[in-house]
Amino acid sequence: MNRSSHSFRDLLLGGDRRSIARSGRVLKLVRSEPERIPEVAILARDQDPLVSQRALDLLEKLAHEHPEWIEPHRRLFIGTLADSDRWEVRLQIVRALSLFKWKTAERSRVLAILRRDVRHPQKFVRAWALDSLATFALKDPTLRPVVLRHLRSFERSGSKALAARARRVRERLLPRSSGNLTG
Repeated sequence: MNRSSHSFRDLLLGGDRRSIARSGRVLKLVRSEPERIPEVAILARDQDPLVSQRALDLLEKLAHEHPEWIEPHRRLFIGTLADSDRWEVRLQIVRALSLFKWKTAERSRVLAILRRDVRHPQKFVRAWALDSLATFALKDPTLRPVVLRHLRSFERSGSKALAARARRVRERLLPRSSGNLTG
């Protein structure tokens, strides 16, 4: 590992699952020097689960701002990290998947991850998996029945967070449909 990667790792070390260590500093550095993104991508596979989680979080944040910067590393989001037992990692995965252009074989894995995680025990993971799945459904009408089924389930769940996400997803889909999204 080169010296600069080691310094990024040092900034991402420490604390507990709820802390972000000094990832804000790493984010600021990478925004000013995008050529350092591969260093963060390497850390997403770090043996320390907190370093890995924080590095993946940074990649997801950057993907929302500049998907083209993270595109060369998009496969991280469909590899073994996507099967993590840590809900925080799964959340970052499902939030990022719809931001990239996927090849056909990769897209199958992406959709399998989203279909699986729309049933995840953690509400945030479920909500964002449905959100990303709906983004794919905007261009692929064959996904709409799956999205609609989950929208109804979210709306009847009794969870304000899931119902709110369902409303936002429905609003995004409505202009592109015939107007009948009640399923």
